[in-house]
Amino acid sequence: MVPNPESRLSRRAVLLAAGGLLAGCSREPEIDEVRLRLATGPAGAVYRRIGGSLAGHISEQVPGATVTTVPSGASADNIRMLRAGEVHLGLTSLDALITTDGSAPEGLSAICRLYDSHLHLVVMAGSAIGGFRDLEGRRVSLGARDSGTEFTSLRVLGLGPVKADGRYLSQAESAAALRDGEIDAMFSLTGVPTPAVTELAQRDPIRLIPLDAQADALITAFPGPYTPAAIPATAYAGVPATRTVAVPNVLLARNDLPDDLVHAITDTIFTHTGTITSAGRDGAETVPEAWQINVRTGISTASVPLHPGAAAWFRDRKR
Repeated sequence: MVPNPESRLSRRAVLLAAGGLLAGCSREPEIDEVRLRLATGPAGAVYRRIGGSLAGHISEQVPGATVTTVPSGASADNIRMLRAGEVHLGLTSLDALITTDGSAPEGLSAICRLYDSHLHLVVMAGSAIGGFRDLEGRRVSLGARDSGTEFTSLRVLGLGPVKADGRYLSQAESAAALRDGEIDAMFSLTGVPTPAVTELAQRDPIRLIPLDAQADALITAFPGPYTPAAIPATAYAGVPATRTVAVPNVLLARNDLPDDLVHAITDTIFTHTGTITSAGRDGAETVPEAWQINVRTGISTASVPLHPGAAAWFRDRKR
């Protein structure tokens, strides 16, 4: 169990939060040695990259706060760790978060919507797989266990219905196995472009299988988290634009995080979007998905409620 960061807030900050800040004063709390853990994702995934960037900028911009990242299987694993109290913050795809009755897991709320992931179905250029139905009986990576890729790809196959020989590999492992002929195809629910697929396409020609019919099936069966989308021709070397389905990603928080702390985190995300696009302090690695972060879409978390601190930031923004 991780320690409750509220116990580390300065006494004055807690009193200000409890009594309300004076009109015209900044809402930014005085924070003393707040240590937070942010669940990200596996190697080769955008979650690992954007999570590291978010952690670095929150640590720099929120006084006294230090955020460390925790590698994970991604969405479902992050939700599990949040509910168990192993982390304070975590990234997840919206479809893995919303339960069948349309609600979010108890004890968790959203700070904001970040960017949309696109479902990739990748094969090597010379593959005999020409369409989704050709996955029948094939060796297909469904993503890492407890990942958003696993969650969504199993939904897609179930709606098919298509029975594939499923393998559970991270994005980096999937790309290597596909290149080496150990699997026939890989699913990847991720931002565009994603590092593992980019590196694969730079070394060997690949193709993306269209998933427009599967997008329609998902939208019909599970209204809310899915939208039709396209992976642009500029995403991967030699690959034309491909129709697929998109799923929003959100930054989650435990409900017991102090409101003023979450308010400060939300402010950092939306006022420093331009710098969040650089994953490293020297700007050597970029996070193109961060360009999607904006106030207009940030509040759109479907049936998942905003944390009170985040909701207060969005209200303040409208004034």
